[in-house]
Order: sequence, then structure tokens, then C-alpha cells
Amino acid sequence: MTKPISDKSEDKGTSRLRAFTRQDREAGTHPAIEALRTRPQTRSGENRKAVEYARIERGQTS
Repeated sequence: MTKPISDKSEDKGTSRLRAFTRQDREAGTHPAIEALRTRPQTRSGENRKAVEYARIERGQTS
């Protein structure tokens, strides 16, 4: 015996979720991330040696 037509399972809504996540991703970055990116980077004189070592490690010699 086969199931009646009315017994078909409903779509779980994955296409709606996929569309929502795509739209959210294309909308831009989160405000908290923007705040972190625009925050001024402070460096003290004590940390100067580490900064210079990191600069040399990156290949910037001058």
C-alpha cells in the first residue's frame, strides 16, 4: 500500500536558510568587526624591540 499524496513530508526550509545566509554575508561586515579594524593601534616604547623584530621577520629592512 502506498502513502496518500497528503502524507508527503514538507521541505525543511534549507533554501530559505541558504538565501538568508547569503544575503547576510553580502550585507557587509558586523559593526563589532568594523570597530576593531578602525581602533587605533597603540605601541609603547617598551614593545619597540618586538616591533622591530617582527618588521625584520616580514622582510622590511628599512
